Amino acid sequence: MEHSGLAHIKDLLQKQAYVTEPSIVMSIFLAKQLKKPLLIEGPAGVGKTEIAKVMAKALETDLIRLQCYEGLDAPQALYEWNYQHQLLHLKMDEQTDSSLEEKEKNIFSDKFLLKRPLLQAITHHQAPVLLIDEIDRADEEFESFLLELLSDWQISIPEIGTIQATHIPQVIVTSNRVRELSEALRRRCLYLYISYPTFEKEVQIVQQKVPGIDDRLGQQICLFMQELRKTKLDKIPGVAETLDWAQALAALHIDHLDKEIVESTLGIVLKDWQDIRQTQLSLSELFEKVGAISKLDQL
Repeated sequence: MEHSGLAHIKDLLQKQAYVTEPSIVMSIFLAKQLKKPLLIEGPAGVGKTEIAKVMAKALETDLIRLQCYEGLDAPQALYEWNYQHQLLHLKMDEQTDSSLEEKEKNIFSDKFLLKRPLLQAITHHQAPVLLIDEIDRADEEFESFLLELLSDWQISIPEIGTIQATHIPQVIVTSNRVRELSEALRRRCLYLYISYPTFEKEVQIVQQKVPGIDDRLGQQICLFMQELRKTKLDKIPGVAETLDWAQALAALHIDHLDKEIVESTLGIVLKDWQDIRQTQLSLSELFEKVGAISKLDQL
């Protein structure tokens, strides 16, 4: 018998048209119950970020996103002072009888504080979903800084003091495995790995996200993508590219794949010229494999 909490999470995800599986449902349920961050790893474009978006909608709360990149530091993720407004305020305050202490207190008040994603998340009016996206692109120093926040849920601002979380956010951390993450971060999180979907799941996703698409076309697209991922590509396309391709072909009122259509639209699926060239050279072979299953007659 399915646990009522698991069934509830599954139902919430399905209502948001997210094609899920037991491991995803269980991970989200446990992360919510244990109030622990969920670290999701996997190739690019398989739906890691989408889980955070769907969770925010399902839980009827806000999604706050921190997009990580090389060189990201604490001020950019936490807070910054609006120096221009502070200087303007000091200019206007020059003629007043306020003491130096009062002036300093005024300019280091909340109205001059620019809240970045992490500070936004812990001071939100309700528990948001905090997406820390592509943490593997940030430096190890930033990852270490993040550990303290995820442990204590508080931020120290020298001019103001310590700010405690009003509500602990539901945290989703994603990684494309550009670099190996620290054991310390892994220990603080629950873990979920998402790989490329099976053919059946990918067809379901296409049907959910591209309503009205021709059934035959949807299946042929997914079969082609499954075979394409088996080839030696520099940048393997994910589900995001499958959906882009399906939407484009549906908009063109295509009802089946043929070589000409595939060749002219490869730039939707592949984002590297060498991958495109290699695929163009092996299209006949790919179509033979796909055709053996779907009985394509446009070879």
